[in-house]
Amino acid sequence: MMPENENSSPTIPSSARDPARRPARPGPWLIVAIAALALAGWQWFETRQKLIDTQQEVSRKLAEFDTANKEERGAQKQTREQIEALQARLGALDGKLAEFQGQSATLQTLYQEIARSREEVTLLEVEQAITLAGQQLQLAGNVPVAVLALQTADARLARLDRPAYLPLRKALAKDLGRLTALPFVDMPGISLRLEQIVVSIDKLPLKSYGRPVEKAENQKTAEASPWWRRTGDDIWQELKGLVRIQRFDRDDSALLAPGQGYFLHENLKLRLLNARLALFARDQWTFRNELKVAQDMLARHFDPNDKAVGAAQSTLRQMTATEINVELPNLNDSQAVLRTLRPARDKR
Repeated sequence: MMPENENSSPTIPSSARDPARRPARPGPWLIVAIAALALAGWQWFETRQKLIDTQQEVSRKLAEFDTANKEERGAQKQTREQIEALQARLGALDGKLAEFQGQSATLQTLYQEIARSREEVTLLEVEQAITLAGQQLQLAGNVPVAVLALQTADARLARLDRPAYLPLRKALAKDLGRLTALPFVDMPGISLRLEQIVVSIDKLPLKSYGRPVEKAENQKTAEASPWWRRTGDDIWQELKGLVRIQRFDRDDSALLAPGQGYFLHENLKLRLLNARLALFARDQWTFRNELKVAQDMLARHFDPNDKAVGAAQSTLRQMTATEINVELPNLNDSQAVLRTLRPARDKR
């Protein structure tokens, strides 16, 4: 059995039946292609934009690098100039250093020569001081001057400050200790007192020429008298001077002629001068003997009531009791050490 619509044809739309009237539908590949194209365009645009940015960044970096390179070249040029200037200054300093080293060597040599000369001069001064001390002890017995000379020599050696001179300083200290331990004899003081007595001898009155001293009341009365009385008194005094009566039975006074008073004074001076010479020669016996003779002469021939005569006798008694004969040490130790230093000094 055939269906009812077996003979009938199926219903076809008009559009299907008319190809010219069917709308064109885009295929999926077209859409994909358009999307791919759009994506490619967007990526190209973005890549181009990035490329532009990269180019700008590269240009900016290149500009900065170029600026930095120029600055670096300038800095390098300045550095080279500074290095060249420093090298020039270093060369000048090297020259000055070499000159300074030469001058320093010259100055060192000169200093050594000066130091050697100064040392030699100091040793000569020390030798002269020790010689002077020995002469003062042997010839004059002047201990203070000898001590001063040895102290001066020790001070000169102390300024040198060299161990080679320690033995000489030890010998000087030993000699100084011996000299300072001696009893002090004021020889200059004794000599000055003797000289004062010698100068005053001519003014000392003698016993045989003694005259009564006028009283001050009589002199005042005479001055108050009239002129004619003073004239008469003066004439009377002159007349009395022609003849003088003096008693010598009261004491044992030596009778001297008027011309012998001068020789008595001169003999007393000679006694005191001999005592002075004995003082410098450390001759104790002669010193005391001459002083005793001078005291006897003063007591026998000069007025004991005169103050100058009494002062001279008192001074002579004090000096007679003074010990002047002090055994003085020698300077053999210092002189021996000084002789050992001479060969070493001559070798230099």
